[in-house]
Amino acid sequence: MAAKILANLIVMGSTILARSFVQAYRQALANASKNGVAQEAVQNIKRAKTMTDAEARQILGVTENASWEEIVQRYDNLFERNAKSGSFYLQSKVHRAKECLEAIHQPKEPEEK
Repeated sequence: MAAKILANLIVMGSTILARSFVQAYRQALANASKNGVAQEAVQNIKRAKTMTDAEARQILGVTENASWEEIVQRYDNLFERNAKSGSFYLQSKVHRAKECLEAIHQPKEPEEK
C-alpha cells in the first residue's frame, strides 16, 4: 500500500515538474522574442564568416589565380595526409578551406521552379 502511494506521488511530482519546465521554456522564448535576443543571435551567426578567401588559399597553399583542379588536387593531398597521420583539427581546416574556395570557383546552378 505504501509503495503504491509512493509511486503515485513520484508520478504526480514528475508530471508537475515536467509541465513547469515546459511553461518556463515557453516563457523564456517569449521573453527572448520581446527583447530581440533571438534575432540578435541569428544576426551574429550570419555576420561571423569562419574563413576568408586569403586564409583558405594559405591553408591549401595555392595562389589567387590557381585553377579549381589545382585546388582539388591540393585538397586531396592534404586531406589524405592528415587522415593517415595528422590531426582531425588540421583535416577539418583543410576541408573548410576547400568549402570556402568552392563557393567562389564553382558556378551557381540556376534554380528550377
